Amino acid sequence: MTDLTLHPAGHAVPNVFTQASLGWLPWLEPFPAEALTDRHWAGLVDASRAKSPYFMLLVRDPDILQARTKTDKDIFYNPEAGLPRAERELAAAAASRFNGCIYCASVHARFASHFSKRTDDVQSLLDHFLTADLGPRWNAIVAASIALSATPPVFGPEHVIALRDQGLDDAAILDVVNGAAFFNWANRLMLTLGEPTLPAV
Repeated sequence: MTDLTLHPAGHAVPNVFTQASLGWLPWLEPFPAEALTDRHWAGLVDASRAKSPYFMLLVRDPDILQARTKTDKDIFYNPEAGLPRAERELAAAAASRFNGCIYCASVHARFASHFSKRTDDVQSLLDHFLTADLGPRWNAIVAASIALSATPPVFGPEHVIALRDQGLDDAAILDVVNGAAFFNWANRLMLTLGEPTLPAV
């Protein structure tokens, strides 16, 4: 299997899951940067996100984008208690892999590898997914993330018990739930607005 296809518009679209850095092409016209107001900049939260076509689509509703971005940052960047960053990213990567979002999976797999130094295990999740054996703790996190991402969700007490058996306390379990649930929603949004691309060389 090749790792890309050529889109009719001429850009290369990856069709396998990867930890490589990808681009993203919107199917709608992003909000024009020259039209950004103070309210739009507040909605972006980070000024650097004005370079992202994805966020420049979402900034059309700056209040919602601001709430979305602050929620995202609290789930993944808040160091107070809960899961280590690598495992928060693992939950997001597993949800993204389940939902078929190649772009989001690449971002969160790359972060999971960076923070855990377990690049081969993260790649195994991308390559083998349901049959990947990542060890009991990571297996429990992945299983819970997948269960939360299913339609309808099948997450239940057995997933909480499995996580507790691996030493996760309430705050850590909440991080699994938040990381997977947030990207279960975010994947669906991104998949309806555009597609991943291989960066220009």
